[in-house]
Amino acid sequence: MNEQQTKVVIVQSPKSVGVAIILTFFFGPLGMFYATVKGAIIMMVVSLVVGIFTLGFGLLLTWPACIIWGAMAASAHNKKLLAGVQQQ
Repeated sequence: MNEQQTKVVIVQSPKSVGVAIILTFFFGPLGMFYATVKGAIIMMVVSLVVGIFTLGFGLLLTWPACIIWGAMAASAHNKKLLAGVQQQ
């Protein structure tokens, strides 16, 4: 028998680090959904808890953390895509 092999190619687009920074700067944890869903959910919970217990002043720490995490997640996504292209 002659078996045909099917090659599956998954196409993903790179994520802009600049867009990730802008979205998280303006929208905080909500902007992180562009780069990382899991990270966005984690930071939403953390920001909510910290915001409640510090009367909002703790957001001065969590908001920049969201910006950094969002940028790093977008960069990691792009590196992962590039590594996948180089393996082929």
